[in-house]
Amino acid sequence: MTRTINRVEPPADGSGSRVPHFRVAVIGTGFSGLGMAIRLKQQGIDDFVVLERADEVGGTWRDNSYPGCACDVMSLLYSFSFAQNPNWSTTFGKRDEVFAYLKECTEKFGIRPHIRFRHALVGARWDDTERRWHIETSGGDFTAQVLVTGTGYLSDPVMPDIEGLESFPGAKFHSANWDHDFDLKGKRVAVIGTGASAIQFVPKIQPEVGQLFVHQRTAPWVGPKNDKTTNKLQFALRKNVPGYQRFRRGFNMWGREILAFMLARPNVAAKTITGMAEKNLKKQVKDPVLRAKLTPDYAAGCKRLLFSNTWYPALQQPNVELVTDSIVRVEGSSVVTADGTSREVDAIILGTGFAATNRPIARQIWGRDGVQLADAWGKGMSAYAGTTVAGFPNLFMLLGPNTTLGHSSQTVMIEAQIAHVLDALKVMDKRELASVEVREEAQDAYNTALDAKLEGTVWTAGGCVSWYQDGSGRNPSIWPTYTWRFRKATKKVDLGAYRIATTVGLPVKSQ
Repeated sequence: MTRTINRVEPPADGSGSRVPHFRVAVIGTGFSGLGMAIRLKQQGIDDFVVLERADEVGGTWRDNSYPGCACDVMSLLYSFSFAQNPNWSTTFGKRDEVFAYLKECTEKFGIRPHIRFRHALVGARWDDTERRWHIETSGGDFTAQVLVTGTGYLSDPVMPDIEGLESFPGAKFHSANWDHDFDLKGKRVAVIGTGASAIQFVPKIQPEVGQLFVHQRTAPWVGPKNDKTTNKLQFALRKNVPGYQRFRRGFNMWGREILAFMLARPNVAAKTITGMAEKNLKKQVKDPVLRAKLTPDYAAGCKRLLFSNTWYPALQQPNVELVTDSIVRVEGSSVVTADGTSREVDAIILGTGFAATNRPIARQIWGRDGVQLADAWGKGMSAYAGTTVAGFPNLFMLLGPNTTLGHSSQTVMIEAQIAHVLDALKVMDKRELASVEVREEAQDAYNTALDAKLEGTVWTAGGCVSWYQDGSGRNPSIWPTYTWRFRKATKKVDLGAYRIATTVGLPVKSQ
């Protein structure tokens, strides 16, 4: 059979000029997008474009520049296995180092020429006749046989729905869009949220602000962070002993699988993970009243487990007040809480997280028969192997539904999905396929089994409520078991789960 998909002349736009066509179009330049681009290069595939809305690579590590921003996964693991970095200065990478690492990877592997900066995705539409994606961006139009999204779930900040917030006259910004021009020195500051970002930036800004009001809706479990400066011996071993760094990375990855075992068994997690966090809280906070406010009413792991050695000490400083009464409105320059207290502030900093289960990109993608991905997910996000979605041929989502981890590094999941995409491309070449589309029944069966795995874990036991869940209470975020199982499940593409088309213009059929 003669392959024709790449020989079809690209369609013309309204001006008569040709729209650039690529085998693969990748959206985003965070770990997912860059990792995909690098592995395409390594596999000898150069016919791809990477579309980025900003003017530099880095994704969430570019955007989040708040004071204290750092990783809570060991740097050796929170990096690509195929691009190991021996120069991490501490156990857990700081924001600037992670950002620099991603830029270095971009240069080292020759990805920058493939990137179109300031090309924000406007919309991507599947053409079932041409069997290709028509992609509209703020910088121009493209077509591609395969579309890979690398936008993740921490890319679009959530703004809380608080009466009067929009008309607040002082400085107001989300931690993901930190205003470095605003001088916090001596100011009265309200921080809304006590999640992963807040526990990092609050200790950093506490010494310089005049008064800090930390508004807590739900207390997080916080464990100690064993962060150490890398010594000369470690640097020498990483650089001079073949296989040493790979061994350390693998040891950390497999060691973290023990946490997956615990999180799947709430009784075990209560004795181990929750016990550890309780001990840390009791050790660092002596005041029983404050300690009670900082004690969560759910099992550790239900929400993201956080790590910090400075969070609890910062909250006990004289210029800090932990506020647990809910915010009812912002009135002029004051934040008013349910107990009637009005606190006047100069700035409001939002540590209110991201749109993890209501991803904006779902409103920018239209699949077969013009169905919008947001509508396809009307009853909740779902995918097959966290990567492909019924009704959306040749669409592969990195860090798609149910790929979030509560126990290990997201780079492990990203690399597994990248391997899945590469195998799909290989199969498409070998079988001379124009498109592959996961069957709805295969996707449904996969998610039914996934939901069964979630039952009885810390993410569902005891009435757990978290940002991992959607409006219906389902958890479309977490991968509830070991990463090795996900890697095994995604290593090869099972065409039996897909509808395939061999040539442009011919009917799609089930494999």
